[in-house]
Formats: sequence, C-alpha cells, structure tokens
Amino acid sequence: MPQNVQEIAPLLTLSRVSKRFGETQALSEIEVMFQAGKCHALVGENGAGKSTLGKILLGVHQPDQGEILLEGTSVSLSSPAEGGKLGLVGIAQELSLLPERSVVDNIALGREITNGPLVNTKKTRQQVLEVMRQFDMYLEPDILVGELPVAEQQKVEILRALSRDAKLIVFDEPTARLATHEASQLLQLIKSLAENGKAVIYVSHFLEEVLEISDTITVLRNGEHVRTNPTNKETRDSLIIAMTGQDLQHQYPQLPKLKNTDTPILKVKNLSRKNEFENISFEIRPGEIVGLAGLVGSGRSELAHAIYGSTMPDTGQIEFCGEAFVRTGVEHSIMSGIALIPEARRTQGLVLGRSILENTSLPYLARLSSWLGLNKAQELSEVNKYCSNTQVKHAGLHMDIDSLSGGNQQKILFARAAMGAPKMLIADEPTRGVDIGAKRSIYDLIADMASKGEAVLLISSEIEEILGMCHRALVMSRGQIVAELSGRQLTKKAVMKAAFSGV
Repeated sequence: MPQNVQEIAPLLTLSRVSKRFGETQALSEIEVMFQAGKCHALVGENGAGKSTLGKILLGVHQPDQGEILLEGTSVSLSSPAEGGKLGLVGIAQELSLLPERSVVDNIALGREITNGPLVNTKKTRQQVLEVMRQFDMYLEPDILVGELPVAEQQKVEILRALSRDAKLIVFDEPTARLATHEASQLLQLIKSLAENGKAVIYVSHFLEEVLEISDTITVLRNGEHVRTNPTNKETRDSLIIAMTGQDLQHQYPQLPKLKNTDTPILKVKNLSRKNEFENISFEIRPGEIVGLAGLVGSGRSELAHAIYGSTMPDTGQIEFCGEAFVRTGVEHSIMSGIALIPEARRTQGLVLGRSILENTSLPYLARLSSWLGLNKAQELSEVNKYCSNTQVKHAGLHMDIDSLSGGNQQKILFARAAMGAPKMLIADEPTRGVDIGAKRSIYDLIADMASKGEAVLLISSEIEEILGMCHRALVMSRGQIVAELSGRQLTKKAVMKAAFSGV
C-alpha cells in the first residue's frame, strides 16, 4: 500500500502556479506536489489544464506567476532542454523520434560518447545496452525506429529519458494509439519505473487505467485544482463527478421511443467473410440504436466495414430501406445514405495536415461542384452549419485539423456524417480517446440522429456505453453473434458472459 502523501518529502512542488494564453486562463493558482517512487495521475476534461501543467513541469511553458520547487529549491525552467538537465522529461502522445535512425542512435541522441569530434560507436552502444539491461527493456539496437510498432517506439522514448538520469517522467496519453495488450504492457512498464524510484506523472482520459496504475490522483477542472486524493479513495464515478461537476444521471441522454411497426432500414442476412465473421443476421429500424458489443478481435469492426462497403463479404445479403443493397464501394454507400465514424479517426477518418473545412466536406465535393468548379461559398456555408450543429469548437474553418482537440476532431467526423443526411450511421468506438465532457456531447449527437429517424449501429468496447446508449445489443464472439439482449436482459453481466462465451 502506498504511504500517505504527507509522510514523504516531495520531489517537485508547484506553488500557486498560474498560466494564461490570451483570454484563456489555462491554470489558476495550482498547488500540487509530486513524489519520487510514486505514480501521480492528472485527470480532467479537455481544456482542464492537464497538458499545460505537464508542459510547465518540463519547461515547455513558463508560469505567469507562482513557484516551482525541485527537491526544495526554487527553479526557473526556460526550456525543455533545461528541464532535461534537471531530470524532468516527458513522453508525449506524438513521439519525437528519428524514424530513419537506429534504436541506439535515438536513445543516445545528444549524449553520445565521443573521442574528440568523433562518436565512439562501440562505447555509445554499450551505454545504451546497459540502460536496457538496468530497466529490463531490451530492443534490437540496430533496427530502424521507423520499422518498430508504436508500442516499441514508446519504449525507445522511455529508454532515451532513462539514459538521461530522469528523476520525473510525464506520460501524456501514452496508450491512446495502442492496442489493449500493448497498453497493458506499457502500464506494467510505467509501474516498474515508479518502483525504481522515478516520479511518474500520468495524464490520461482512460479512468480505468488511472485507477489501476496510480498512487495519487489530482483532478483539474477549468484550470483549477479540484482535489488531490490517494487513488484508493477514488472510483470511476467519483472522478467523473469531480471532473464535470455533474451528477452521473446526466451522463447519457434520453433515448428516442421506437415504433415497432416501422420497416427496418437495414437487414443483414447470413453475412460471412472468411476469417472475420460468419452467418451474421440482424436488422435495425428507424430511430433505433443497436449496440455491437464483444471483445477486441470478435469481428465487430470487420462486420461494420463489410456493411459500409470498404470491404466486401464472401456470402450473404444486405437490404437497405427495403431494397437489395449491392455495394460498389464507399462512395456508393455514402450516396445511398450510409455514414461511418471509423474506429481510428487519425488513420481512417481524417486527412491530417488539411483544414477543418476540407476534412468535413471531402465526401461531398461532387455535389458541391459544377462545370465551373467547386462552389466555395456553398461549401463554407454547409460546413459552418454542420460544425455549428455538432458544437465543434474551432478558431476558424481554415485552421489545420490538428489544431483541434481529440473530442473536437471526433465531432468533425459527426459533422461530416450529418452533412450527407444519412439514413443510417455506423459509429465504431465513437468516444475512444475523448474526455468525459466530449463524450456527453457525442452521445447527444447520436441520440439526436436517432430521434430524426436515422438507424444507428453503435460499436463500443465500453459496456456502460452499450447499456446507456442502446435500445438493444448484439454480442459477438469469434466472428459470430452469440446473444441479442434488450430490456431487463441488457445488463453488464449478461454482455460479459456472452462476450466470453467462445473464448
């Protein structure tokens, strides 16, 4: 059990720290301490000040007022390099590695052993291997970093930090791009860093991870310090209430009532695709939200893409709006009235490096164009309308999509879907990687679409999301639907039992 935070002298303390960006008060008189050998989590909604606080600790930002104490001594950090010299390092969600250089080169970067002006390759390599041995993190030293999976690249970043005698390491959303098993491995690694005496600061939207890995949790809301507690005094529900200031009964919206006489919008009959799913049959009626639950690898996303048309099934039929639906590809599905919010927004949904405007209007350029070319006024007007309807917070539609938070990037995908006036929405993990406040906004968007008569297929790994957002749930296991649950049958226990039935 962790010792009480008052019994251990802090490694680093923030005293009445404030930071403003223009008209936005990002942090207001924050007081918090971080201890060696402990994992300290920061939680809060987007805009709560978590990342700003982390960047102040590392010297990326300088506070407008207040004091930073390192081992009891006041320090002023003017840059990340200065923070690094003091043993304060960060592991960001977007990694800062050289993909065309080796593991050794990336870990030793800036700390190579030299003989005069020349790098002593042998001794530098030995130095890196010693760090790997010390922390039991071996990677092939000569492989190019760009050839490694994301989870292994994160290990390179961590080893680079450890090679610099890091005292405090800030992890900012480290599992956002990892598969479940990779995330589990990283959490164990982070735990071991704390056990080895490092002060770990863990920033994440995944509250289950926070509760599993941390010794202490600090909650921020609107740039202010709500509270700091030992983790064993918090629960997922208590954190949500502290982060949002709202009672949990407001987490999910009221679902629209169904008319059982309505003709199904979608009918799937005996749909199969080799090694992915088999003999899938179900239907969705207008205004109905049907959940698709199951473990990772159960075939949920593969089924969604086969319905949408980005892949094709081997056998089976689909009826859409009462007629046989023969897909010729994604464009045909969009034109027919099917929209998809993909599981991985950055790799499957967004065009990074392009504007908010371009990302939203992309599927509809043909409709917005004539022989004179793209009607830019119409494009701007429609995109502005749907971004407003979906409550996207932005500083201008011509801004880069990367300027938006994760929650607002997700809302762009909903704005894009709504712009096509779909009859059916397929939403695959629609709230993955967004904070609890943005989740409620997305739930409202889904419920609003259903209230207008759109059918919704909601795929989620969060059972609470399935329970709170769906009229009915289908549970998949090993590529088959093994249960259909609704009403009082739709419980967490029933979903879990069905999901593990084929495992």
